[in-house]
Amino acid sequence: MKAVIQRVLGADVRVDGKTVGKIEKGLLVLLGVMEGDTEREAALMASKISKMRIFEDENEKMNLSVLDVGGSVLSVSQFTLCADVKKGNRPSFTPSAAPDAANELYEKFNGYLLSEGVKTVEKGIFAADMKVSLINDGPVTIIFDTDIWTKK
Repeated sequence: MKAVIQRVLGADVRVDGKTVGKIEKGLLVLLGVMEGDTEREAALMASKISKMRIFEDENEKMNLSVLDVGGSVLSVSQFTLCADVKKGNRPSFTPSAAPDAANELYEKFNGYLLSEGVKTVEKGIFAADMKVSLINDGPVTIIFDTDIWTKK
């Protein structure tokens, strides 16, 4: 499972011109589900992201998590994070999970964020053509890959 996490002052996702998810201060999470990912990776990713200390404390040190600041998460499924770019100039998306399995793990990931204590989790629409807008705060952008913890 792969994720791009951005600390934001605000973010929204639109489908067919309608806002389907919107947050203020918090995290925008673009999530890619890989073939072979399980609930274990979804739970691990949600735990790490919810506790990741990338918000500034009173001393302007990145020492607080989204939980500490009472922030929200906008979660957007993005299979293109799973691209294989080793050969040629056209990415291959065969490493991504099949749509049904990916959607199931995406939804479980969102549920795990809530169970970790994130106050609000807004979402995009799985497999839709989405337009994402954000105000990146910092900018702060972190890339996670569960392979670093699970040693696939």
